[in-house]
Amino acid sequence: MRVFSSVADSSPPFNYQSFLKNLTSLPGIYQMLDEHGEIIYVGKAKNLKNRVSSYFQKQDHTPKTKVMVAQIRDILVVVTESENEALILENQFIKKHRPRYNVVFRDDKSYPYIYLSDEDFPRLSIHRGRQSKKGDYFGPFTGSSAARYSISLMQKLFLIRQCENSVFKYRSRPCLQYQIKRCSGSCVGKIGQQDYLNDVQLVRLFYQGKNESVLRVLTERMQKASENLEFEIAAQIRDQIIQLRRVLEKQSVQGTGVDIDIIAGGVSEKTAAIFVLHVRNGMVQGSRNFFPKVPADTSVEEIIETFLGHFYTASSHEIPAEIITNHPLLEESHLTLLLGELKGSQVRLGHKVKTSRAAWLEMANRNLKEMIAAKLATKGHTQKRMQSLMDELGLDKLPMRMECFDISHFQGEQTVASCVVFEQGQANKSDYRRFNIKDVAAGDDYAAIEQAVRRRFQRLVKEEAKLPDLLIIDGGKGQLNQAQKVLEELELPQVTLISVAKGSDRKAGMEQIFFPSEAIARRLEEDSLGLHLIQAIRDEAHRFAITGHRGKRDKKRKTSTLEGIPGVGAKRRKAIIQHFGGLQGVKRAGVSDLKQVEGISQSLAQVIYDHLH
Repeated sequence: MRVFSSVADSSPPFNYQSFLKNLTSLPGIYQMLDEHGEIIYVGKAKNLKNRVSSYFQKQDHTPKTKVMVAQIRDILVVVTESENEALILENQFIKKHRPRYNVVFRDDKSYPYIYLSDEDFPRLSIHRGRQSKKGDYFGPFTGSSAARYSISLMQKLFLIRQCENSVFKYRSRPCLQYQIKRCSGSCVGKIGQQDYLNDVQLVRLFYQGKNESVLRVLTERMQKASENLEFEIAAQIRDQIIQLRRVLEKQSVQGTGVDIDIIAGGVSEKTAAIFVLHVRNGMVQGSRNFFPKVPADTSVEEIIETFLGHFYTASSHEIPAEIITNHPLLEESHLTLLLGELKGSQVRLGHKVKTSRAAWLEMANRNLKEMIAAKLATKGHTQKRMQSLMDELGLDKLPMRMECFDISHFQGEQTVASCVVFEQGQANKSDYRRFNIKDVAAGDDYAAIEQAVRRRFQRLVKEEAKLPDLLIIDGGKGQLNQAQKVLEELELPQVTLISVAKGSDRKAGMEQIFFPSEAIARRLEEDSLGLHLIQAIRDEAHRFAITGHRGKRDKKRKTSTLEGIPGVGAKRRKAIIQHFGGLQGVKRAGVSDLKQVEGISQSLAQVIYDHLH
């Protein structure tokens, strides 16, 4: 999950245009704050950018919504891995903060759990509210329909009873549930207690996530029905698998009843950031972000250690029993003693974690990355980047408009050229263009660059459109020469031209920059803000070219959207589709869900998730 916000100010109105420009399209929740910093509304979204944008772009809001939007002075965003996580987190934040515009419209009931009673013949039921009875609680579920379906599935698979104890104790003959094979008849001795408890243990293991055997049976049934041309039955089982996956989706925003703070720190482009995730009673209760000013060359470990000392010495900040950081600390033992004295009891510090703690740490790291990206995209930072680029390249003026070209193909097939445009240091996606390269020998990147640049600038000249101050070509001296030939033929000396090639080991920060008039490439310092801007433009051009190439190739081959993902061949594609019951289930899955598929590692799951989103 991630958090970032605009700079709150009680006097001016909320600058939503600047905020929306850098907002993500991933799922998550958003918190709207008024001029006093109070949360007035909490909502969840499958696509944060689209949802939050609708508040400021639509004109047909209800009167209450219009009043609420007028009071917005800041928005905090928390990004989650999946829409279901956002749903759970939204409920927790609404209960904690009680925003006035949520209370009017929303039902305040809690999310349902599955309750397995602690009796001689345990009973399965849906439970809401306090968990005071003895037994096992599994959940929460994102809706009662999913919980009811789960219990129905347990009836079919393991024949566990649902009847009330008042009915169970006084039965003299089996009920209808036994006749239709949804109960084992434990009330009248049709099954022994030990055999029944064995089935109960299977249910318990199923809800604990050890469910692959059950899913394997369903998958085998689906395949068998399909092979027998019983497609309706196969479709029903496929829907069962999809529903079951929804039931089993891990909710990283809720775990066991513990109090933990997750501290994630990082530095990028001379910008230090700290993200704090507060977990109370096993549930995410809030988060905060900080951008401390630190001396140059300060390590991340030192930044986190200094932050811990300052943050928890303030009386207003509660010290939890456990603190998890994303980097090992050099002074961990000293900080443990200090925090323990302040709290009056033992405090645990650590960075190597598993299970739900690992999920929370991953959320914190993801949010840290995104909030730094949002910070670097602000107007002040982009101005520094442009100034640095002008100074280090010796340009006559600030490169207010920059264009970058890149080529993408696979063994010469379906070659596509991309042109991305940055204005005032930020992407202007409405001016992006792609070029389908024609009549060029397979793999001839020089000719492809020449064709793309020629087609682009011939049109700009013809339409008397705005020309770039700086033209960047992704490649070496050969690609640069082809672009220079085009500019000379079109008589465009006012366009400054460079090319950017990766270093010998292709490591970021080792790029070589070529000028037409210079035989030897230049190198900028690895921490140069100007180099960071060039890298951002180059990477965006590469992404845009790759996306166009894959789309063109998939359209030609009529293949799945899983086609072309590095490391995902035919066997893994089949396993993924079978695991989730269809492509829609795959698209809705988070990284933690994807890595449950046999043969899919954590890193490959992240690659698949990034490709689909």
